[in-house]
This record gives sequence, C-alpha cells and structure tokens, in this order.
Amino acid sequence: MPRVTPSPDDGGPALGLLVHGVGGTTPQEMLGDPRTVRITGDETAAMYRRADDIEADLPPADPDDPEGYAGSEDTQEPRERPVPEAYVWCNLTSGNGARALWLLLLPFMVANLAHWMQPNTRGLGKTVRIYGVLVRLVALSLTVLLVAAACEVALDLTAWQCAGSADCSRDKSWLGFVSAAQDGWWAQPGRRLALAALVPAALTGLLWYLSNRTWSAYESQRPLPPGAEPDPDEPTERPALGLPGFWYGRRLVSRLRAAHTAAGFLTVAAALAGAGARYDRHASGPLLETFGWAIEASLAAGAAVVVWVVCRRGRSETRLDLKLDGAVVTLLPGSALALLALSMLYAAWSRPGWESGGRLPGDFTFGVIALAQGALVVGLAVVVPAMYRRAPDARTAMRGFGGPAVAMLACALGGVMTGGVAQRVGDWLDGPGTPGERGGSIEGPPVLLSWQASVIPPLLLVLLAVGAVLAVRTWRAGRALTAHVEADYPGEDPDWVRTRRIARTRARAALTDSAPSILGLTSAATLLLGAAALAGARTTGEVPGRAAAEAPAYIASMAQTAQALGSWMIGFGFILFVTWGRRAYRDPVARRTIGILWDVGTFWPRAAHPFAPPCYAERAVPDLTWRMATWTDRTGGRLVISGHSQGSVLAAAAVWQLPLRTRRRVALLTYGSPLERLYGRWFPQYFGPACLDGLRQEVHCWRNLWRLTDPIGGPVRVTSATQPAVDRAALKDPLAYGRTREQPLPAPVLGHSEYQADPAFDQERTALLDRLPPSVLPRQRPEAVRPQGSSGRSSG
Repeated sequence: MPRVTPSPDDGGPALGLLVHGVGGTTPQEMLGDPRTVRITGDETAAMYRRADDIEADLPPADPDDPEGYAGSEDTQEPRERPVPEAYVWCNLTSGNGARALWLLLLPFMVANLAHWMQPNTRGLGKTVRIYGVLVRLVALSLTVLLVAAACEVALDLTAWQCAGSADCSRDKSWLGFVSAAQDGWWAQPGRRLALAALVPAALTGLLWYLSNRTWSAYESQRPLPPGAEPDPDEPTERPALGLPGFWYGRRLVSRLRAAHTAAGFLTVAAALAGAGARYDRHASGPLLETFGWAIEASLAAGAAVVVWVVCRRGRSETRLDLKLDGAVVTLLPGSALALLALSMLYAAWSRPGWESGGRLPGDFTFGVIALAQGALVVGLAVVVPAMYRRAPDARTAMRGFGGPAVAMLACALGGVMTGGVAQRVGDWLDGPGTPGERGGSIEGPPVLLSWQASVIPPLLLVLLAVGAVLAVRTWRAGRALTAHVEADYPGEDPDWVRTRRIARTRARAALTDSAPSILGLTSAATLLLGAAALAGARTTGEVPGRAAAEAPAYIASMAQTAQALGSWMIGFGFILFVTWGRRAYRDPVARRTIGILWDVGTFWPRAAHPFAPPCYAERAVPDLTWRMATWTDRTGGRLVISGHSQGSVLAAAAVWQLPLRTRRRVALLTYGSPLERLYGRWFPQYFGPACLDGLRQEVHCWRNLWRLTDPIGGPVRVTSATQPAVDRAALKDPLAYGRTREQPLPAPVLGHSEYQADPAFDQERTALLDRLPPSVLPRQRPEAVRPQGSSGRSSG
C-alpha cells in the first residue's frame, strides 16, 4: 500500500489519546475496531491501537521527501482525524475477583480520603501538619480497632469464654484439646490465649504483606524525571499535583506500614500480657508480677514510639524522595514482634490455679478506642475553620468540613464491621442461647458493642428521613424542569411521557449535588449517637435491654428491640460485605460494580493509612506522562488527550506532570468530567478554582463537554476574558426529542455514557488540534513502534 502524502494544511502527525472512565472497558470498544494491538504496557495497564494504525504516526524517513510520511494504510486520502490510541487501566482496580475483597478494607480507604479533603491551606504550614497528624492518628486507631476485634473474637469469645465453659465447648470438637473441661496441657487460660493470639498476629502479618505487595505491583512506578536543565519559562510555584514527588510516596508508605504493623503486634501482645498480669498481681508470686509489669511497661513504650513515628513525618512532594527510614522500617515491626513472642511465653507460663470467667476487659479497650476516635474527629473539626477562612469558597463541600465528616464515617464503618464480626461469632459460639442472657453459656461481646448496635436503628431512621426529603425534592424538581426540556427542543410536538422522562433524569442527576448535606447529617448523627452509646455502656455496664429493665415497660421493650434489631443489622452489614467480595470471584457484573467504588476511592496515594487499597493513579499518571512526553519528543507532533469521567481526572493529573515543552504541544478534552463537581468541591486544595484555573493556563488549550442528565460529570467553571471558554454549552441529551429522518427510532437518554457518539466530540477535538502549533518534524526517523507479543497478532 503506498504512503499517504500529507496535505499542505495537514499539521503533521497527531495523536488522539483516549482514557476511559469508571467501570472500565475494552480497547476494541474504545477504538471501535475488533482488531487492536497492544503497543506498549502490560496486562495491567497498556496502550492500544487499531491494527491498521500501528505505524500511522511515523515521520518521513527523509525530511525533504514529504511523500515518505507514514499515514494510515487503509486510506489513500490525508488523515482528517488524529491517530486514535487507547489507554486501558481498568485492570488496576477491577481486573480479577480477588481484588474485590479489598472492599473489606473500605474503612481504611475512607480514612485515607480524609487526608486529601483539607481546605485550601496556602500559607498555613503548621495547621496543615496538625491536620495531617490528626488524620494519621485516626487511621492508626482503625488498625488498632481491627486487630482488637480479632483479639476479641479469637482470645476473648473463643479461647477465654467458650473454651473455658463446658457448656459452650461440649459440642465443638475443634475446641476439645483446649477446653478447660479436658484438663489437658492447653486447658490453662494463658496457654489457650497464647495459641489463639496466632490469629490476630497472622491478620496483622497478612495486612503487612498485602500492603508491601500491592505497593510493589501498582505504586512503585517512578514519575517522569525533570529535564537536565530547568526551563526558564516554567512557573516557579507549581500546583500540588504537578510536584515531582506527588505520585511517589514510597518513604511515607513504608514508614506508616512499619508503624501500623507494630501497632497490630503490640495490640495482640497487650491483650495477652494484660490478662496474665491481672492474675499475677492477685494470685502469683513477686517474680511473675514483676515480669508482668516489665512487659506492660515495654508495651507502653512501644506504643509511644509508634505514635511518634506516625506523627513525626508526612509526605514529601517537592522532590522524588527515594530514601527510606531503614531503622524505622526494619526495627519497629521486629521489636514489636519480639515483644509479642515474649508476651506469648509469659502468658503460657504454668498457673495451675488460673481459671477463666466472665469477659476479658474488652469494654475498656473498645471504649478507649471510641473515645480517642471521637476526640480526633472533633479535633479535625476545630482545625478546619482556621484553614477554610484563609481561602473561603462557596463551592467547597460542607465549608471544608468534608474531612472530619469522612473521618467520622470511616470510624463508623470500622465499628460496624468489627462489631458485626464479634456479634455474629458470639451468637454462633453460643448456639441456641443468647450470649450474656439467660440460657446463654458465655457472656458474649463487650457491652459497648451492644450499645453501638442499638443506635443503628435510630441512625437508619435519620437516613430514611433524609431520603424521603430528597425524593420529594427530586419529584418537584422533575415537574419544574418539564418547561425547560420543551424549551431545549423548539419546534417539536410536545410528548408528555417523553418530556417527563427527560426531566426526571435531569432531576435525578442533580442529586449528586446533595451529597454534602447527606454526609453532614449522617456524620453528625453518628457522632452524637456514638457518644450516647459510649456514655450508656460506661454508666450502666449492662446491655441496653438489661439497663432498661427497671424503666417503664414500653421503654424496656424499645431498648430490647433496638438492641436485637441493631445486632442483626450490624451482622448483616458485615455479611453483605463478604457476600459482595465472594460474588466478585464469579460474577463479572458484580466485579465491575465493585470496581467502580475503587475507581473513585483509590485515586489518591496512601498518605494516611498504609493498609488501604493501592492507589492506581501512582501507576496510571506516570504511564500517561511518559507516553505523552516520549511521543511528542519522538515525532514533534500534536496530541489531544481526551478523558471520560475518572479518566479526565487522570488526564488532568498527567498534564500537570508534563514539562513545559510538552504541555505546549498537548490539548486537553474532558467529557463527563467530575473535575469540579466532585474533586473541586471535596478536594479544594488540589482541584479547587485556583488549581483548575492554573491548569487552563498551563495546558495549551482545553475544552470540556457535559450534560444536564449526567449525574457525575459537569462544567469545570473556568472562565477567562482573554481565552476561549473551557466549558461548552450543555450537550443535548437525547440528541433528538422525537423521531427524525436521522433518528427514526427514539434516541436514548445517555446520561454519563457515549459522549463520543455526539457530533460535538469530533468538532471539539478538531478545533483543539487546529489551535495547537504546527508539528515539528524530527531530523531523523525513529524506529517503528511494534506491537508487543506475537508480531502483528490482534489482541481482539
């Protein structure tokens, strides 16, 4: 096939880089061709082209021979469109069923989000550090809560209560060798506890392993290095997402991983040593008592070191920080593990007169954790106003209180999940009886967990009331929007059913803007009800049903009903999480649905919690940056990067990382973009008005497409008196109101999908290419880009 001669007006090679959004897709769907080839990347994330476009952007072999220019081999005409290329990154978040089990780490992910939700903090370095320390301490408390719940299940409910009760262990053959009724070597409580401690210790080790493995697999990609000489035209003050070390947090993640791992081991050691030390202070000799005091003092010192490590250092973003804190990363977890082994030996020491009865002091442990979490959230709420007042913005969600609200939500999710496990295991171990009640063989979980379960029904009533208000408001908005819908399609015969459907879709799409109110009410109600539960458990020492036994009959009945219903709901919530994760192994639809949660929640690096699901952007952003920089340097061509939904956020983040010489040759096209509607409102420090306006000034040209029916995307609200507007007027959706010659069948309401099917997409992309400077052909033709794997074989 002969080469294509470029027309005089042809600007040379042009690349249209497509980045998909939430949920993922295939390269065949993105490129509209069943024959696609991976040109660079791996199975996790890669760039794809159509098989006919592999060499379509190669410059001429001889700069003086324009007929040597390589165009598309399937056409004899000059290319009117840029070479399409697709970046497929969905396997970073929802590639296989095992990753859906990351849903169990949801509280950690939510706590990590709170770190990035701080208001604009220019000039408030000390306040920023305080905010970061408080969020990292909230994250640390969630790790301690998870391990404490595992200790409650393994040590208290199983090894202490059930194995120490003949009625509970009688029908459980797997507990026979440790049952107190068997009077064997393992029958002593300390030895049973030491054996059971392997479960929470193994859980801590598993979290460490997953964090280390996922960082190596997804987040270890180094960003594009800066040039040998700084560009004199480059602005001296860069936005946060444009800093060299923003997408490479190896040092902090390693440091936090060591601290959280040590905290987990110390929590298990404290549960073991505390049980033995309490007995020794009353019944053993001075040797064991002194040893118990020494171990507890060592554990307290270790906890202080962990807190110091967490508070001492935050993220380093101004440079690529390759240095690790070797002493902290190695010695801290190792020392904590050594203390755990010493505690196991101490607990397993022979104490013939020791018998288990009642509960281990879980109420005190969970009470301290709940009180600390509440105090930290309140501390965040105190710090935020000082930050928000420095740069107030009416569009910022909850006036900057999004971080404290999300931190409170993370604590609530952690309490629901850990409490649900303890409640369900207690019910399972007790068989037909009810733990702690008449007919029960064990005391059951701590009283505080029962009080926390009893406040879930009132919280659900609050959410139902909020949902009812929003439903009524949406219905009214749908009725009010009918006139606007008919005005958008002048000259059409009104169809009441069609108009109402479009208006309702627009009204439902506007519900996204109500998220701050919902989150604010939920977090406030959670904080107040959690404080009431903590006070009730502390003052009464009984479960709600018993505490209200002397109250009027209707109050006692309501308390018992709330306790039973909440206990069922808290267990059901945890089972629902496990069920979703299990379904994801077999059901591709469920796997994609769960993957959407991670696409939104794991965009940010692990700055607060090292055990959160991995940040896919630390792989995707360097991928896009390297591709754009190397392609423009190699070809001298023009490039339009177009991102849909979450892909637009990745595209914007990648453009921020580009050197100035590359940004001058790049245009940005976003559609269905949450850049302002979601990220700008909830993360103002990184996507606020000043940041988006700076992006408009840094990129050569930018255009944004959106629809009124889109519940995710929206305008970016960036204006300029000297440059063309970034936002295009809202696209019509549907494209046609009634049946037309071009649309003989009813056009669908697309909402958030299929933006490329709108003629405006090609129009805007062409306009962006025309605004870019002409291509500069390199002096020498580079080697052709060949597909990876088998030569020429299509991956479709």
